[in-house]
Amino acid sequence: MTTTTLPQGRTEPPGADRTPVRVLVVDDEAPLAELLSMALRYEGWEVRSVGDGAGAVRMARDFRPDAVILGMRLPDSDGLAVLGRLRGEIAEVPVLFLTARDAVEDRIAGLTAGGDDCVAKPFSLEEVVARLRGLIRRAGTVAVRGESALVVGDLVLDEDSHEVSRGGTAIHLTATEFELLRFLMRNPRRVLSKAQILDRVWNYDFGGKANVVELYVSYLRKKIDAGRSPMIHTRRGAGYLIKPGE
Repeated sequence: MTTTTLPQGRTEPPGADRTPVRVLVVDDEAPLAELLSMALRYEGWEVRSVGDGAGAVRMARDFRPDAVILGMRLPDSDGLAVLGRLRGEIAEVPVLFLTARDAVEDRIAGLTAGGDDCVAKPFSLEEVVARLRGLIRRAGTVAVRGESALVVGDLVLDEDSHEVSRGGTAIHLTATEFELLRFLMRNPRRVLSKAQILDRVWNYDFGGKANVVELYVSYLRKKIDAGRSPMIHTRRGAGYLIKPGE
């Protein structure tokens, strides 16, 4: 049976105790790195990003990531050299290489050098997230968000079956209510602005339509909080957050 080295300071795999998965993004294309970071944070993961090899090694030493997304071409080094240095810090960390579309030799070299997977640019964010989930599961270092369930206090949301319950009692939500609750539960105790919610749940930019967010939050409160300790809270002028009821 293969044993896996856990990041320093942890006594059990992240996820088993609801500790967020830690992902390090290393790429010199700042807009791309930011998009990746946003997508991973939406998964409820903790993310750090750097744009060069030396910074990646320093960050890995302090951050102790559970997985790394690594660009093949960096301003101060190439991805293969950085891979070796990263594995010197965290021996078993899964690494997903980002390569140019036509750079078949880079993909072969990355996998031969010990990379765990490769994705060619341009790519879909959903594909990267899915591949990263697979790598983390196979590495055995983390139970990724308790399989398909999100849990905040006594509220449980199953992303596969779309079932929601609180305290064991089933709650029936519309498709939009479900997406709004999922976004809140992927970011527990974090204040989410109306603009962020609009962009993620309704997929359009903030532009005077904040009332639809207020309306659907009120719908959720009637179903989630009615007769129970409130979980959905308003931070006036800032947005909304969800946290366990008291």
